[in-house]
Amino acid sequence: MHAYGELTVIDDPAWVLKQVSALTAVHETDFPQPWAVSDAPVDYIEKMLGAIVGIEITLTRLLGKWKVSQNQPAENRASLIAALEKAGNPAMAGLIRARQQ
Repeated sequence: MHAYGELTVIDDPAWVLKQVSALTAVHETDFPQPWAVSDAPVDYIEKMLGAIVGIEITLTRLLGKWKVSQNQPAENRASLIAALEKAGNPAMAGLIRARQQ
């Protein structure tokens, strides 16, 4: 995926903290005891935020390419399709199946 657009650097620690906290919340949800940024000591959070450059891209164009294991042997694709269906993702399994024909 290629994203094109206007990039803005955001030098606002509160904005960066909000983004990092939201990302952390999304990626910690599957853990039995999800971690939150607020669990870390304040001085550590402030130090880490100072090392992060906040950016925002106003998208003007997205360019994507299909990559659905079409370069893999049929046996590997069949295993992938079966695994996706078992994992409850029949839409992606169907997409791979359709693209191999």
